[in-house]
Amino acid sequence: MTCITGKSPGECNGDINAQQMENSTNQTMLRNEANEQSENCCTNGLCSHEILHDGETDSHAKAVQNKMMRKASFKLSWWCKGDISDQHKHDIVSFERGNITAAGRSSKQISLKWESNPQTVLVMTKPNSTSVQILCADMIRWMKEHKKLNIYVEPRVMGELLSESSYFNFVQTWKDEKEILSLHTKVDLVVTLGGDGTVLWAASMFKGPVPPIVSFSLGSLGFMTPFHSEQYRDCLDSILKGPISITLRHRMQCHVIRDAAKNEYETEEPILVLNEVTIDRGISSFLANLECYCDNSFVTRVQGDGLILSTTSGSTAYSLGAGGSMVHPQVPGILFTPICPHSLSFRPLILPEHVTIRVQVPFNSRSPAWASFDGKDRKQLAAGDALVCSMAPWPVPTACQIDSTNDFLRSIQDGLHWNLRKTQSVEGPRDL
Repeated sequence: MTCITGKSPGECNGDINAQQMENSTNQTMLRNEANEQSENCCTNGLCSHEILHDGETDSHAKAVQNKMMRKASFKLSWWCKGDISDQHKHDIVSFERGNITAAGRSSKQISLKWESNPQTVLVMTKPNSTSVQILCADMIRWMKEHKKLNIYVEPRVMGELLSESSYFNFVQTWKDEKEILSLHTKVDLVVTLGGDGTVLWAASMFKGPVPPIVSFSLGSLGFMTPFHSEQYRDCLDSILKGPISITLRHRMQCHVIRDAAKNEYETEEPILVLNEVTIDRGISSFLANLECYCDNSFVTRVQGDGLILSTTSGSTAYSLGAGGSMVHPQVPGILFTPICPHSLSFRPLILPEHVTIRVQVPFNSRSPAWASFDGKDRKQLAAGDALVCSMAPWPVPTACQIDSTNDFLRSIQDGLHWNLRKTQSVEGPRDL
């Protein structure tokens, strides 16, 4: 038998074997290339690569049929202002055979487990309280003698401790703003003794990352202070061992841009708020006049006493008194709540976490506005000035007594007596 090419059978078989090996090599290279493309495609988003077919076959007709049955491939990516760099968003959805399914991330509690033992604790207290001073001294003594911890306190508290006894010479404090800025590199845990105001003060000490905060309730009302001071030894012993359930409380970053600024990047020093920023009319008898923009799109004009931009942790504070909704603190969002608007249709909004809100005093405003940040650092906003707010990248982790949801529901029930009502009597008329 001769080959149709005129070659001998041996030469013909050699060519066939070589061609088969070449085809096998090409197929392997194509599969590797496809795998590489698959991996590269999923670098900046989520891609669908599930193909709906019954399996590989050597039949060309079958291969064409399988190709016709493939589900279209697509890619998901998250962006904000043109930046596509949100790999951390991948746990929001699950992806199977090209179908998008919401994952249960938002329903999961967050747990913190120490990888090494905490060494340094910062203790912050409510001022002008004798009972708090006594508890603070007792707690610091216990943490030093039983847990061998390094202790930091505020300069005010340092003076109170040393006036009581020279025993507290081991306690450390800071001298200037520069040392405060480096606190997050030294402190493993923050303990607050007071109410929500003490937690706000503690959070404001950290302009960047914040260590976990353990809050003991010694104030008049506390939505962020789940622990009772009577059991502080057992509580701290459990927390120092870990793991602990925490609530990640989002903060807002606020910039004041003056009308004289040459561009939007020429701003005053940013201010971080854990509860809210308020823009109001101050002592003026005229209505506040504020133009509001969301991601550079005009939203509305506020005419009334003012506007509250609140985090979800601050939803039980000023925003609540102005008619805003109560929101679980781990729900990412910004509350947009007007203060006494001169309108019957101006209802509060809850905006997503990724937006940037700009509030500007127009040139035709009859009076300036005033901005306050977590109830302090009040600044005047003249005509042409603007306040720009967005979600900060550094949340405040607060320790939970049980878990985030249980603590939140218990706080609104105990603190606000939410939906407290006598149960309707079983006696009386009934449906037949």
